[in-house]
Amino acid sequence: MNKNRLEAFSDGVIAIIITIMVLELRVPHPFTLENLLALAPVFLSYALSFVVVAIVWVNHHHLMSTLLAPTGRILWLNNHMLFWLSLIPFSTGGMGENHLAPLAITVYSLNLAASAVAYEMLRRGVAAQQPDNAALADMHRRSGRRNGMSIALYLAAAPLAYVSVWISIAIFVAMIAIYFRPGPTIERLSQ
Repeated sequence: MNKNRLEAFSDGVIAIIITIMVLELRVPHPFTLENLLALAPVFLSYALSFVVVAIVWVNHHHLMSTLLAPTGRILWLNNHMLFWLSLIPFSTGGMGENHLAPLAITVYSLNLAASAVAYEMLRRGVAAQQPDNAALADMHRRSGRRNGMSIALYLAAAPLAYVSVWISIAIFVAMIAIYFRPGPTIERLSQ
């Protein structure tokens, strides 16, 4: 199998995930400012999840640029990651429609943690294909540390939602900020 098929399939699934999430934004009737403001939790949940999914998509693109061959193991690791990502519309909807209730935040953070674990497993599978590329191995080590931090913080956000949902939300926003920090991209090192 050509790695382009793997990327195209993943891109399609991720596009569907984003489409499903935006369909949760229902046009209010009547179309009043009060009704629009009532949609704020749903919109903010969508915006947060859109950025999270976009970060995964960008990182997946960079990771796939280093892939030598899509083995059966890589294909299943990729499907594992897509499974957890495909649940994000559900956990996003739960968070927005339940106005950031602690249980909804907990489900969302566990969904993000499972997605991050699955991505890390895929990253390790791809990294194993080029163990002798020192620059790429260093980039994978840094990426692994950042992914490990993501997993730990998403797991911490789950019980913290019962202390304060805003602490959990702050963790989600902080994770987005961490992934937007500039630095060398993995794809440049694989060339």
